[in-house]
Amino acid sequence: MSRQKKHPAKPAEEKTKAGKGKRRRKRKGMCLEDRPIQEPNAAGIDIGAREIFVAVPSDRDEHPVRVFSTFTEDLQKMAKWLVSCGITTAAMESTGVYWIPLYDVLEQHGVKPCLVNARAMKNVPGRRTDWHECQWLQFLHSVGLLRAAFRPEGDICAVRCLLRHRAELVEMTSQHIQHMHKALTQMNVQIQHVINDITGLTGLAIVDRIIEGERDPAVLAKLRDRRIKASEETIRKSLEGNWRPEHVFTLKQSRNSYRHYQEQIAVCEEEIEKRLVAFQPRVDPEQQPLPPDRKGKQRRRKKKNVNPKTGFDLRTESYKLFGVDLTQIPGLMSIVLTLFGEVGRDMSRWPSAGHFISWLALCPDNDISGGRVLWRGMRRVRNRAGHLFRLGASSLHHDETPLGDYLRRMKSKLGPAGATTATAHKIAIIFYTMVKKQVEYDGTIWAQRDAERAKRFEAKLQRQAQQLGYKLVPITEKPAA
Repeated sequence: MSRQKKHPAKPAEEKTKAGKGKRRRKRKGMCLEDRPIQEPNAAGIDIGAREIFVAVPSDRDEHPVRVFSTFTEDLQKMAKWLVSCGITTAAMESTGVYWIPLYDVLEQHGVKPCLVNARAMKNVPGRRTDWHECQWLQFLHSVGLLRAAFRPEGDICAVRCLLRHRAELVEMTSQHIQHMHKALTQMNVQIQHVINDITGLTGLAIVDRIIEGERDPAVLAKLRDRRIKASEETIRKSLEGNWRPEHVFTLKQSRNSYRHYQEQIAVCEEEIEKRLVAFQPRVDPEQQPLPPDRKGKQRRRKKKNVNPKTGFDLRTESYKLFGVDLTQIPGLMSIVLTLFGEVGRDMSRWPSAGHFISWLALCPDNDISGGRVLWRGMRRVRNRAGHLFRLGASSLHHDETPLGDYLRRMKSKLGPAGATTATAHKIAIIFYTMVKKQVEYDGTIWAQRDAERAKRFEAKLQRQAQQLGYKLVPITEKPAA
């Protein structure tokens, strides 16, 4: 017969404390059904490719859950049914691109859409069907547990769509450039290893003559541009190949595809420029002239940022859109308009720079429980705007600016990835402050911060020397040779 160990009885005070603790934990772990309703006129929508499931509060209709097809006529019926039920807001997941037509239909009927990230909506066991998931969305939205994703205004969304389409065209163009490299390598033509860019004047001229039937390396080498560093003899040696017809055919196909996508990119850029010019400018460059360019190589940058066909000036148009010259921020010279398509120019959507940085996922996220930090790191969020700031930061490695110095200093402390994120964090704060407060970029602030950092470093050395029993004495005069 086994013996059970009897625990000593707890004093009355300990029982009372334990009981209070239990009651306190019970109140803290309140179930979701007891939460107060914050959005009584909320609906939940589960979106699919062919049909959508819509749930409204049970007291609004005899059948609170309905299924609609994704045809435009059915979406209109669904929106009218929501309005008849007194629905003012509807929550739905951002599933692919299927939510975009529904989003527009809801806005047209005065129903405020609440676009939710799927990670923010945690389902519970036993509710994995579309029928139950739309009801779960409706409940979470009604008790205020869902946060709407950021979506700019309609005209900015149109520019964003075109900018993203242009980026896809550029990616397709790069694929055909790789195909041309492959065809040349298979023919043992090494011109792509002699010149930096095969899509330049020399490279395309040589490729076109090869497609036309020219095989003499000496004749092809004479197409060399005078700015090419490689000599004509080196180019001639690199153009000796076996000229197999199947590889010449694939080279021709890739060259034609590259030309086609270049034409498509040019047409897309013209459409983007038309839409950007149509925006109401925040400043008039004639009344408030564009500030002087504080950066070097002004002529080269001016030629690069001006479209020779349409005369579209990147720096001038971005100044008119934002009201400040954002091209003066190191790293943001060529991606200012892309940022306009992603975040717009209304910074009131984020109460502070900290909120903006958190939305960009450029700050660490701490998981704290019981006063202990369980996990510290970057959130795995794919934010296009945050990626743009990282691209701008990574381009400053050889830049002779305070931000470039900061990037190199952080690389020695945090490594390449951490330094890029830290520098992107600073660039994003500068961007937010300039757009919201309408102030120009001031590089003199960095000198003051560098002086303060030098003082902190000196104080640290003084403190360490004092701990070791030494005293640092500044050198007033140079020692004699």
